[in-house]
Amino acid sequence: MDDPAYCLIAADEPPPLTVTNRDARSPFVVVTDHAGKYLPRRLQMLGLTRAECERHIAWDIGAGAVSTLIGAALDAVVIRQNYSRLAIDCNRRPGSETSIVELSELTIVPGNIGLGEAQVESRVQEIFRPYHDRIANELNRRLQAARPAALIAMHSFTPVFNAVARPWHVGVLYNRDPRLATKLIGLLRREPGLVVGDNEPYSVSDASDYTIPVHGEQRDLLHVAIEIRQDLIADEAGQRRWADLLARLLPQTCQ
Repeated sequence: MDDPAYCLIAADEPPPLTVTNRDARSPFVVVTDHAGKYLPRRLQMLGLTRAECERHIAWDIGAGAVSTLIGAALDAVVIRQNYSRLAIDCNRRPGSETSIVELSELTIVPGNIGLGEAQVESRVQEIFRPYHDRIANELNRRLQAARPAALIAMHSFTPVFNAVARPWHVGVLYNRDPRLATKLIGLLRREPGLVVGDNEPYSVSDASDYTIPVHGEQRDLLHVAIEIRQDLIADEAGQRRWADLLARLLPQTCQ
C-alpha cells in the first residue's frame, strides 16, 4: 500500500550514517557510500537470504573499516553510510535506474519490485538524504571557516565480475577533474608489486555516480574515488595495510 505516512527506520535501529573525528583538522573528508549492510527490519531482508545480504552486492566489503583507519591516521573526518545499498544506493541519483535495484548482478531483489511512491521516498528521505546532507554540511562548514577540503570517496570492488578476474589491486577514479587522482596514481605506481587501475575497474560519471559529481566537481574541490579489491581488505590485517599505505600517500597529493 502506498501510505503517505510510511516510515522505514524504527527508533531502535541504527542511524543512517556514522561520523568519526568530527573536529578533525586534516583537509581530507573521507566518505564511504557503501560502508554498511544493515537493512531496516521493515524491509524483511528484501526477500533475500542472509548469505545474499552479506555479499558484495549489499555493501563494499572492507571499505568502511579502511576509511575509519585512514581517518584515525590522518586526523580526518570520516562519514560512513550505515545501510545496505540494496535498500538504496547512496552513490546514485534518486530516481535513476540503479538507485533501487530490482536485479543486482544475477540476483533478483524481490523487496525492490513494485515499490510505491511513498516507499521509495522513505528510502530517499531516511537513508540517502541525511547522509548527503551531512557531507554537504561538513564541506559548507569548512568553506565558511576558509579551511581547505579534499574529498576522498572510498569503495571496494569484487575480485571477479561476470566470471572475469580483475587484475588491479586498487583503482583510482575521476571524471572531469584529475588533479588529485593523477598524483595518487603516480604515487601508487611507485609502490612495488601494485597493479593500479586508472579509471579501472570503474570510472566516475554523472550517470553512474552521485558523490563525486555533486560534492566534488560541483564545488571544484580536490577529490578522488578509490576502489580497493575486496580480497585485499577482507580482514583486519589487510585493512590496516591499505589504510597505512593511503595515509602515507594521500598527504603527498595535496603538496
